[in-house]
Amino acid sequence: MRAFLLSAPCIMAGPAQAGFDQTVDSLFAAATGWFVALVFANLPGTSIPWIVGWLVLGALVFTLYFGFIQFRAFGLALRIVRGTYSDPKDTGEVSHFQALATALSGTVGLGNIAGVAVAVSIGGAGATFWMILAGLLGMATKFTECTLGVKYRNEYPDGTVSGGPMYYIKKGFAERVLPFGGFMAGLFSVFCVLGALGGGNMFQANQAASQVYSVLGIPTWVTGVVLSGIVFAVIIGGIRSIAQVTEKVVPFMGVGYFLVGMLILMMNADQILWALGEIIRGAFTDTGIVGGIVGAIIQGFRRAAFSNEAGIGSAAIAHSAVRTKEPITEGFVALLEPFIDTVIICTMTALVIIITQQLLIDAQTGRYILDDAGRIATASGATGGVPITSAAFGSAFGWAPYALSLAVFLFAFSTMITWSYYGMKAWTYLFGEGKTKELIFKIIFCAFIFIGAISSLNAVIDFSDAALFAMAIVNIIALYALMPIVRRELNSFLARLRAGKIKPHK
Repeated sequence: MRAFLLSAPCIMAGPAQAGFDQTVDSLFAAATGWFVALVFANLPGTSIPWIVGWLVLGALVFTLYFGFIQFRAFGLALRIVRGTYSDPKDTGEVSHFQALATALSGTVGLGNIAGVAVAVSIGGAGATFWMILAGLLGMATKFTECTLGVKYRNEYPDGTVSGGPMYYIKKGFAERVLPFGGFMAGLFSVFCVLGALGGGNMFQANQAASQVYSVLGIPTWVTGVVLSGIVFAVIIGGIRSIAQVTEKVVPFMGVGYFLVGMLILMMNADQILWALGEIIRGAFTDTGIVGGIVGAIIQGFRRAAFSNEAGIGSAAIAHSAVRTKEPITEGFVALLEPFIDTVIICTMTALVIIITQQLLIDAQTGRYILDDAGRIATASGATGGVPITSAAFGSAFGWAPYALSLAVFLFAFSTMITWSYYGMKAWTYLFGEGKTKELIFKIIFCAFIFIGAISSLNAVIDFSDAALFAMAIVNIIALYALMPIVRRELNSFLARLRAGKIKPHK
């Protein structure tokens, strides 16, 4: 997903707003500190945040339960996303590809630029190995939650649909005669609204405004106004409008960023084997980082869990809008998300940072050189997320920091428009469907974009991050309860596919 504070430190946005910031920060800090501490507390006797362990454990359970579905169905997923089995007459609002692009626009974000840099600057090159592993496991989680999202969505006479964890929790629990379904669905919706306004909105605006200000000198309030206006113009049209934008923006920004990264790797092709060796060595040996091997594992798993949102339930909201009568097909499509976001894009970023030798290594001992803060010192002296990645790209191309500013802006923009949809669906679940109610949320959402761009509301962002992962607490409990339903859908579809009853659509 986009970067969160725990995976990429917030860059303070331009001109000081000390009085406003301090007032708001102090008000929210007192009210939210306990919640943040609870959600991100470490497991007893370890330095592992329990919420990260919760997400990774869930991914492992779903991988085993569905027989490594992410590998068995990978080819089938590609055929489905190309439209091989799509029928335009099916109920829904967007195609399989548009649903994937919309969901990816919420996961592929600043975290792929900033969060990876933070992970390797703390956990070393070895963090990349564990990041990839967690991403591969997370594919099974996405498969599970997005199948349920389509199966239990609401379909309305005007052709629109509403889906996501709040719907499959309530309906699925009722179907299995399980208690607390309505309560858990409502709780998830509250956390989703808070997460959308914070981590899916304000933090994105803050990072985009900060990068644009640092490189181009454009005041943060100007970026805030521009972003608010553009986002409102897109989201006012609903999921169809969002999908039409994301299916163009996401491939453009994702492919563009990837190609520049790959060009740097090709320019340093003689270093690729060395970099891969560093990743393997760092994954299983102590290379001088704080926490040693355990530190690399924690940073890798944290980066992946915070990047691809597997288990949080947010992507199921976007995938629920797909045109299909077979819920399992969208589960197949969804499993591609963590692969693209984490295994491909995050890994490419890590390789560029390693190959351009941003991480300083002692030539005699082969161990990382640490700065006063306990992080790995960098060749450019850069600290934090975006600056390290910017320095890595800039070492190859002088224009890279400017291109990166555009990428940061587009990543933030795409994440915000997608999370506006997530938040709106949770909002309407709580307060009821209707154009007026949707408009109220959209106005609130865009107002928070401007506030996020000009402020450093650390307590608000911290709380929003906690709310996003509180979503995972509720969601994964529901996935455990409902995964037998997903397996029933899977077995039925595969049996009919093998029997020739499901054929490519002409």
